[in-house]
This record gives sequence, structure tokens and C-alpha cells, in this order.
Amino acid sequence: MPGRSEEVVRPPPGECVVTGLFVTLDGPGGVGKSTVTELVVDLLRKDGRAVHRTREPSDTSLGTLARSGTELYKGMAMACLIAADRYQHVEEEIRPALARGEMVVCDRYIASSLVLQVLDGVSRDVVWELNRHADMPDLAVILNARADIVEKRLTERGAHSRYEREAGSSERECGHFREAARFLMASGVRVLQLDVSTAGPEEVAAAIVAAIKEPWTTRGNA
Repeated sequence: MPGRSEEVVRPPPGECVVTGLFVTLDGPGGVGKSTVTELVVDLLRKDGRAVHRTREPSDTSLGTLARSGTELYKGMAMACLIAADRYQHVEEEIRPALARGEMVVCDRYIASSLVLQVLDGVSRDVVWELNRHADMPDLAVILNARADIVEKRLTERGAHSRYEREAGSSERECGHFREAARFLMASGVRVLQLDVSTAGPEEVAAAIVAAIKEPWTTRGNA
């Protein structure tokens, strides 16, 4: 089983919000996040759940600009671009899906901003201020692993951005994601941390789905 640590924030007694459930998955490049996201979505759909899969940067024109502009935009400019895409993403895609009662599973969200934009020279307080008005997930999953394992996987996969090409990037990302998890938990977000150093993607996905199904909230059918 993947190593697990979790902070649970329960709703007030009697509270019942009839909308979907918002789940995000974050982690350092090379940790296997996108593969796990796909498996989680497949498992939930096989269980009869209505699932809307999405990602950030989003597939809108603004998100495409952010995704393709990694080499061009840096620091505060990139932080603002990512935040702008997030607010549009929430307004135009995430909230409507939740209102339909669907479960939204998003590949990357605020935790990644608290890591990548900080690594890009923007202070965490500024990154948080740019993003804190966005909807927080019902469950923020953060995948992590030993830095040497992540580095090996990243080398085999190939770097996707300038963040991943920098020397020692895996060790820094792993450490910053642990800090981001603590920060989000302190901010009242339910966070599930999984150490995937030795666990396979199917095992990790099953652990995430099990956490989604736990009766910690009255929101939706989870």
C-alpha cells in the first residue's frame, strides 16, 4: 500500500450540499500523476459515478497559452497567467460540472502553483493571494516519492518543461510539495498525501478511490 497521511475537515452537523465532489491530483513531474488520474476516473466510472475529467492549465485558449508559454513567461507573469486560467476554469467548467452533480477530477490545481510558481521565484504568500479566491477542492491528493525515484522516472519519460530540466528539480519539487500539503491542511483543505515510491499506479488509484468513498462528508454520494 502507498504510504498515506491525511487531514480531514468535516462539515458542520446537518449540512447537506447537493452538488458533486471536487478532487484534485498534484505531484512532482515524473511521479505518475497523469496515469493515476486516468485510472481514478476509470474506477469511478466503473462504479457508476458521473465523472468530469479536466486538467490545468485548462484546455481553453487561456490555458493553452499558459501551457505553451512555459518557456516564454516566468515569475510573476506566469503566476498571474496560471491564476487567471484557474479562475476561468472554475467559472466555466468546474462549477457547472459540480452543479450537475458530477464528480470533477482535475489533474493539477492550486498545490502545483504553490510549488512551481514558488520555484519560479514568486513568494508563497503572493501565490496564495493570487489563488485563494478560487474554489478549494473537497479532496486534494498529493502524490510524492523519494527524489531519486522521481528523478529516474523523469529521466526515462523526458522533461516536459523548463521546471523539469533544471538540475536537482526533482528533489526541490518533492520537498515543496510536502510543504504545500502542510500549507493547504493548515488552510482547512482536506489533503491526502500518498508516498508512491514503491506502489504501482493501480494500487495508488485504488487508495484514492477508497478515500473518495469514505463517509467524511455529506456532499454528493461519496
